[in-house]
Amino acid sequence: MIECANLTKKFGDFTAVDNVSFSVAKQSIFGFLGPNGSGKTTVIRMLCGILEPSAGTAQIGGVDVVRDTERVKGRIGYMSQKFSLYDELTVNENLLFYGRLYGLRGAAAKQRRDELVALTHLSPYLDRRAAMLSGGWRQRLAMACALVHKPSVLFLDEPTAGIDPVARRELWDLLFELASTGMTLFVTTHYMDEAERCSHVGYIYMSKLIICGEPDDLKQLPAVNPTGTRRLDVTCDHVTVGLQVVRKLPGVRTATVFGQSMHLLVEEALPEEQLRAALREARIHTADIRPIAPSLEDVFVALTAEHSQNGGRP
Repeated sequence: MIECANLTKKFGDFTAVDNVSFSVAKQSIFGFLGPNGSGKTTVIRMLCGILEPSAGTAQIGGVDVVRDTERVKGRIGYMSQKFSLYDELTVNENLLFYGRLYGLRGAAAKQRRDELVALTHLSPYLDRRAAMLSGGWRQRLAMACALVHKPSVLFLDEPTAGIDPVARRELWDLLFELASTGMTLFVTTHYMDEAERCSHVGYIYMSKLIICGEPDDLKQLPAVNPTGTRRLDVTCDHVTVGLQVVRKLPGVRTATVFGQSMHLLVEEALPEEQLRAALREARIHTADIRPIAPSLEDVFVALTAEHSQNGGRP
């Protein structure tokens, strides 16, 4: 559904997106991750026909985004970081206005409004001005407006930034529902739990696409699982103090706090008893040590480190 090859965007001497290539299958949820300023939004704007690429090609459903921009715009919805809502209009007025922008009038516009209200559960707020909605409900309204013309591809640029966990969960339930109807979703996010929910993920760093694939496959990469190492979950009291203790131990390559435990990447030769002894010496009780698989966060931390060591080469 989405194809881009060697996609590049330069602003003067600055390269915002550098030779990016990937494809997204129909009816999938593609998660696009990367630090702020890495090029995520620029890629979306090129795919939407808002920015013209400096080099490379991109297609949406087989339609070239540069040569046939208007056809592309009819196939996509775009929910930007700053929701494009008219704050002085009510929920109902926003939906009808966006319907008119896409040529819907009269009964057809009202029917589509009713469908979107049922989908996003906005009916209690139809007469409320958009400016008076909470973050979660503004998000629902912005999504409804992006879906007015029944796009086959929906781009969502950090749609859950700044909203509460319940609203985040409800949004993802809605995304799964949309994907089940045949829609393709392209989502940028900083949340690793959201990335885990995507069927495929891509990671862009310093304008270059480092990796792209299924989450489970990425967790098996050699860079994430160095030869002669294993990952451990260490549950203990005073976990932040324990973190400083284990980081000083020979054989501990990385260590980070995860809730009430620590996640460690250690050399296989490091005995668990040595970990326990070091913590006991610091008067820290160790409840449990168990092996764990890498997370997507581990994947991106490892790939970022490798990419940096290679001088920016993917």
